[in-house]
Amino acid sequence: MAQALLKTVTEPVYPLRPAAKHKVLSVRGLGKAWTPQQRVLDEINFDLHAGELVAVIGRSGAGKSTLLHMLNGTIAASEGAIVNYRDGSEHQDVTRLSRGEMRQWRSECGMIFQDFCLVPRLDVLTNVLLGRLSQTSTLKSFFKIFADSDRARAIELLQWMNILPQALQRAENLSGGQMQRVAICRALMQQPNILLADEPVASLDPKNTRRIMAALQQVSEQGISVMVNLHSIELVHNWCTRVIGIQQGRIIYDGAPSGLTEALLQRLYGDEINQIDH
Repeated sequence: MAQALLKTVTEPVYPLRPAAKHKVLSVRGLGKAWTPQQRVLDEINFDLHAGELVAVIGRSGAGKSTLLHMLNGTIAASEGAIVNYRDGSEHQDVTRLSRGEMRQWRSECGMIFQDFCLVPRLDVLTNVLLGRLSQTSTLKSFFKIFADSDRARAIELLQWMNILPQALQRAENLSGGQMQRVAICRALMQQPNILLADEPVASLDPKNTRRIMAALQQVSEQGISVMVNLHSIELVHNWCTRVIGIQQGRIIYDGAPSGLTEALLQRLYGDEINQIDH
Protein backbone atom coordinates (compact mmCIF):
# COMPACT_ATOMS: atom_id res chain seq x y z
CA MET A 1 0.00 0.00 0.00
CA ALA A 2 2.75 2.46 0.95
CA GLN A 3 4.65 1.78 -2.29
CA ALA A 4 1.51 2.34 -4.35
CA LEU A 5 0.84 5.64 -2.62
CA LEU A 6 4.42 6.78 -3.05
CA LYS A 7 4.01 6.54 -6.83
CA THR A 8 0.98 8.84 -6.81
CA VAL A 9 2.75 11.91 -5.42
CA THR A 10 4.22 14.16 -8.10
CA GLU A 11 4.81 17.44 -6.26
CA PRO A 12 5.01 18.60 -2.64
CA VAL A 13 1.79 19.76 -1.08
CA TYR A 14 1.60 21.55 2.26
CA PRO A 15 -1.92 22.17 3.62
CA LEU A 16 -2.48 25.91 3.67
CA ARG A 17 -4.25 27.73 6.45
CA PRO A 18 -5.46 31.31 6.37
CA ALA A 19 -3.03 33.70 8.01
CA ALA A 20 -4.45 34.96 11.29
CA LYS A 21 -3.33 36.73 14.46
CA HIS A 22 -6.03 35.74 16.91
CA LYS A 23 -5.14 34.60 20.42
CA VAL A 24 -4.76 30.84 20.78
CA LEU A 25 -3.33 30.55 24.30
CA SER A 26 -3.20 32.68 27.44
CA VAL A 27 -0.81 31.74 30.23
CA ARG A 28 -1.58 33.33 33.62
CA GLY A 29 0.35 33.01 36.88
CA LEU A 30 1.89 29.72 35.79
CA GLY A 31 4.33 28.15 38.22
CA LYS A 32 6.12 24.88 38.83
CA ALA A 33 7.83 23.67 42.01
CA TRP A 34 9.37 20.23 42.30
CA THR A 35 9.68 20.78 46.06
CA PRO A 36 8.83 23.79 48.28
CA GLN A 37 12.49 24.76 48.09
CA GLN A 38 12.95 24.09 44.36
CA ARG A 39 10.86 26.38 42.17
CA VAL A 40 11.50 26.04 38.43
CA LEU A 41 8.98 28.57 37.09
CA ASP A 42 7.21 31.42 38.85
CA GLU A 43 4.47 33.86 37.74
CA ILE A 44 4.73 33.12 34.02
CA ASN A 45 2.36 35.34 32.02
CA PHE A 46 2.04 35.70 28.24
CA ASP A 47 -0.39 35.34 25.34
CA LEU A 48 0.33 33.31 22.22
CA HIS A 49 -1.19 34.27 18.87
CA ALA A 50 -1.72 32.37 15.63
CA GLY A 51 1.12 32.72 13.14
CA GLU A 52 3.82 33.70 15.65
CA LEU A 53 7.26 32.12 15.70
CA VAL A 54 8.32 32.68 19.31
CA ALA A 55 11.79 31.88 20.64
CA VAL A 56 12.22 31.00 24.31
CA ILE A 57 15.73 31.79 25.51
CA GLY A 58 17.74 31.74 28.73
CA ARG A 59 20.63 29.93 30.34
CA SER A 60 20.61 26.19 31.08
CA GLY A 61 18.22 25.40 33.92
CA ALA A 62 16.18 28.59 33.47
CA GLY A 63 12.99 26.55 32.97
CA LYS A 64 12.60 26.72 29.17
CA SER A 65 11.97 23.01 28.57
CA THR A 66 9.75 22.75 31.65
CA LEU A 67 7.60 25.57 30.27
CA LEU A 68 7.03 23.82 26.93
CA HIS A 69 6.23 20.52 28.64
CA MET A 70 3.73 22.27 30.89
CA LEU A 71 2.01 23.85 27.89
CA ASN A 72 1.78 20.41 26.28
CA GLY A 73 0.51 18.84 29.50
CA THR A 74 3.33 16.34 29.96
CA ILE A 75 4.36 18.17 33.16
CA ALA A 76 1.63 19.30 35.57
CA ALA A 77 1.53 22.91 36.72
CA SER A 78 1.83 23.69 40.42
CA GLU A 79 -0.32 26.79 40.03
CA GLY A 80 -1.74 29.11 37.43
CA ALA A 81 -3.76 28.63 34.24
CA ILE A 82 -3.14 27.78 30.60
CA VAL A 83 -6.25 28.93 28.78
CA ASN A 84 -6.89 27.50 25.32
CA TYR A 85 -8.85 29.67 22.89
CA ARG A 86 -10.96 28.47 19.98
CA ASP A 87 -12.57 30.78 17.45
CA GLY A 88 -11.33 33.77 19.44
CA SER A 89 -13.13 32.88 22.67
CA GLU A 90 -11.99 31.20 25.89
CA HIS A 91 -12.44 27.45 25.65
CA GLN A 92 -10.74 25.53 28.49
CA ASP A 93 -8.01 25.61 31.12
CA VAL A 94 -5.44 23.01 30.10
CA THR A 95 -4.29 22.58 33.73
CA ARG A 96 -7.75 21.23 34.66
CA LEU A 97 -8.31 18.74 31.85
CA SER A 98 -9.26 15.11 32.43
CA ARG A 99 -7.07 12.35 30.98
CA GLY A 100 -9.28 12.02 27.91
CA GLU A 101 -9.42 15.77 27.37
CA MET A 102 -5.65 15.99 27.77
CA ARG A 103 -5.20 13.46 24.97
CA GLN A 104 -7.26 15.69 22.70
CA TRP A 105 -5.28 18.76 23.79
CA ARG A 106 -1.99 17.10 22.86
CA SER A 107 -3.35 16.51 19.38
CA GLU A 108 -3.98 20.27 19.12
CA CYS A 109 -0.62 21.18 20.70
CA GLY A 110 2.08 19.21 18.87
CA MET A 111 5.62 18.84 20.16
CA ILE A 112 9.00 17.97 18.69
CA PHE A 113 12.09 17.14 20.74
CA GLN A 114 15.86 17.46 20.57
CA ASP A 115 16.22 13.66 20.60
CA PHE A 116 13.48 13.20 17.95
CA CYS A 117 11.54 10.46 19.86
CA LEU A 118 11.02 8.30 16.76
CA VAL A 119 10.48 4.53 16.91
CA PRO A 120 13.84 3.29 15.55
CA ARG A 121 12.67 -0.04 14.07
CA LEU A 122 9.62 1.39 12.30
CA ASP A 123 9.87 2.88 8.83
CA VAL A 124 9.69 6.63 8.30
CA LEU A 125 6.15 6.61 6.90
CA THR A 126 4.78 4.68 9.87
CA ASN A 127 6.57 7.01 12.30
CA VAL A 128 4.81 9.96 10.68
CA LEU A 129 1.47 8.16 10.78
CA LEU A 130 1.88 7.69 14.52
CA GLY A 131 0.97 11.37 14.73
CA ARG A 132 -2.61 10.20 14.19
CA LEU A 133 -2.64 8.05 17.34
CA SER A 134 -5.06 10.37 19.09
CA GLN A 135 -7.50 9.91 16.20
CA THR A 136 -7.26 6.14 15.77
CA SER A 137 -7.47 3.09 17.99
CA THR A 138 -4.40 1.54 19.61
CA LEU A 139 -5.24 -1.81 17.96
CA LYS A 140 -5.33 -0.30 14.48
CA SER A 141 -2.05 1.51 15.02
CA PHE A 142 -0.43 -1.69 16.32
CA PHE A 143 -1.27 -3.42 13.05
CA LYS A 144 -0.38 -0.31 11.01
CA ILE A 145 -3.96 0.14 9.84
CA PHE A 146 -4.34 3.76 8.78
CA ALA A 147 -6.81 5.46 6.47
CA ASP A 148 -5.65 6.11 2.92
CA SER A 149 -6.28 9.83 3.51
CA ASP A 150 -3.85 9.74 6.45
CA ARG A 151 -1.24 7.92 4.35
CA ALA A 152 -1.64 10.46 1.57
CA ARG A 153 -1.21 13.36 4.01
CA ALA A 154 1.88 11.74 5.55
CA ILE A 155 3.42 11.40 2.10
CA GLU A 156 2.61 15.03 1.27
CA LEU A 157 4.37 16.15 4.42
CA LEU A 158 7.41 13.96 3.75
CA GLN A 159 7.72 15.37 0.26
CA TRP A 160 7.34 18.91 1.60
CA MET A 161 10.29 18.18 3.93
CA ASN A 162 12.30 16.62 1.05
CA ILE A 163 12.55 13.25 2.75
CA LEU A 164 10.07 11.21 0.73
CA PRO A 165 12.79 8.92 -0.79
CA GLN A 166 13.48 7.62 2.76
CA ALA A 167 9.79 6.90 3.49
CA LEU A 168 10.24 3.13 3.61
CA GLN A 169 13.56 3.11 5.48
CA ARG A 170 13.79 2.37 9.19
CA ALA A 171 14.08 5.51 11.25
CA GLU A 172 17.24 4.19 12.91
CA ASN A 173 19.07 4.46 9.57
CA LEU A 174 18.50 8.20 9.19
CA SER A 175 20.84 11.06 10.02
CA GLY A 176 19.98 13.46 12.83
CA GLY A 177 18.74 16.11 10.43
CA GLN A 178 16.54 13.60 8.64
CA MET A 179 15.13 12.34 11.94
CA GLN A 180 14.16 15.86 12.97
CA ARG A 181 12.40 16.44 9.65
CA VAL A 182 10.44 13.23 10.20
CA ALA A 183 9.57 14.38 13.73
CA ILE A 184 8.17 17.64 12.33
CA CYS A 185 6.06 15.70 9.83
CA ARG A 186 4.74 13.47 12.63
CA ALA A 187 3.77 16.49 14.73
CA LEU A 188 2.01 18.11 11.77
CA MET A 189 0.03 14.92 11.18
CA GLN A 190 -1.88 15.93 14.31
CA GLN A 191 -3.04 19.08 12.50
CA PRO A 192 -2.12 21.15 15.55
CA ASN A 193 -2.97 24.77 16.23
CA ILE A 194 0.23 25.10 18.26
CA LEU A 195 3.63 23.52 17.63
CA LEU A 196 6.21 23.40 20.44
CA ALA A 197 9.85 22.61 19.64
CA ASP A 198 12.22 21.80 22.50
CA GLU A 199 15.75 22.65 21.28
CA PRO A 200 15.11 21.04 17.85
CA VAL A 201 18.42 22.14 16.31
CA ALA A 202 20.80 21.73 19.26
CA SER A 203 22.50 18.64 17.81
CA LEU A 204 22.33 19.56 14.11
CA ASP A 205 24.92 20.97 11.69
CA PRO A 206 24.41 24.45 10.18
CA LYS A 207 22.79 23.17 6.96
CA ASN A 208 20.20 21.08 8.77
CA THR A 209 19.68 23.85 11.33
CA ARG A 210 18.69 26.24 8.53
CA ARG A 211 16.44 23.59 7.01
CA ILE A 212 14.59 22.98 10.29
CA MET A 213 14.24 26.69 11.10
CA ALA A 214 12.93 27.37 7.59
CA ALA A 215 10.35 24.60 8.05
CA LEU A 216 9.22 26.05 11.38
CA GLN A 217 8.93 29.48 9.76
CA GLN A 218 6.77 28.05 6.98
CA VAL A 219 4.55 26.34 9.54
CA SER A 220 4.03 29.62 11.40
CA GLU A 221 3.19 31.39 8.14
CA GLN A 222 0.22 29.05 7.74
CA GLY A 223 -1.35 30.43 10.93
CA ILE A 224 0.05 27.84 13.37
CA SER A 225 1.62 29.21 16.57
CA VAL A 226 5.21 27.99 16.97
CA MET A 227 7.26 28.20 20.18
CA VAL A 228 10.86 27.02 20.06
CA ASN A 229 13.60 26.80 22.68
CA LEU A 230 16.84 28.12 21.21
CA HIS A 231 20.39 28.70 22.42
CA SER A 232 21.52 30.73 19.41
CA ILE A 233 20.62 34.42 19.45
CA GLU A 234 21.67 34.57 15.80
CA LEU A 235 18.87 32.12 14.97
CA VAL A 236 16.42 34.19 17.01
CA HIS A 237 17.27 37.31 14.98
CA ASN A 238 17.19 35.49 11.64
CA TRP A 239 13.99 33.48 12.03
CA CYS A 240 11.77 34.51 14.94
CA THR A 241 9.08 37.19 15.20
CA ARG A 242 9.13 37.38 19.00
CA VAL A 243 11.30 36.29 21.90
CA ILE A 244 10.59 35.43 25.52
CA GLY A 245 13.60 35.60 27.82
CA ILE A 246 13.56 33.61 31.07
CA GLN A 247 15.89 34.16 34.00
CA GLN A 248 15.68 31.93 37.07
CA GLY A 249 12.15 30.85 36.26
CA ARG A 250 10.73 34.31 35.53
CA ILE A 251 10.11 36.15 32.27
CA ILE A 252 12.29 39.26 32.14
CA TYR A 253 11.77 40.06 28.45
CA ASP A 254 8.89 39.55 26.01
CA GLY A 255 9.19 41.44 22.75
CA ALA A 256 10.89 41.75 19.38
CA PRO A 257 14.31 40.15 18.77
CA SER A 258 15.65 43.65 18.02
CA GLY A 259 15.24 44.48 21.71
CA LEU A 260 17.86 41.95 22.83
CA THR A 261 20.59 44.31 23.96
CA GLU A 262 23.97 43.19 25.25
CA ALA A 263 22.96 44.24 28.76
CA LEU A 264 19.78 42.13 28.56
CA LEU A 265 21.66 39.13 27.21
CA GLN A 266 24.14 39.47 30.07
CA ARG A 267 21.23 39.36 32.54
CA LEU A 268 19.77 36.31 30.82
CA TYR A 269 22.95 34.27 30.44
CA GLY A 270 25.42 35.51 33.03
CA ASP A 271 28.65 33.53 32.78
CA GLU A 272 27.20 31.49 29.89
CA ILE A 273 27.16 34.54 27.62
CA ASN A 274 30.31 33.40 25.77
CA GLN A 275 28.72 30.02 24.97
CA ILE A 276 25.95 31.40 22.78
CA ASP A 277 25.99 32.70 19.20
CA HIS A 278 24.94 36.36 19.18
